[in-house]
Amino acid sequence: MAVRHLVIESIETPDGDRCVDVFRRADNTYGFEEYRRDLEDPRGWFPIAHHRDTIYQNEADARAAAKAKVSWLP
Repeated sequence: MAVRHLVIESIETPDGDRCVDVFRRADNTYGFEEYRRDLEDPRGWFPIAHHRDTIYQNEADARAAAKAKVSWLP
């Protein structure tokens, strides 16, 4: 069974081909992941950066790391 996380926020690029999810794990740690999708591909979003395994103790730290590592985030 796949591990599910509670997504706190999903931030998309204006053209809709990339997004970052900031999430909380069941153990109350936080993380984020960057995804991409091809609009012509119906399979959906694919992780591209493999940040999801890095553990942050709070949401603010996860968000700060996402902004530092994902160049297109505002």
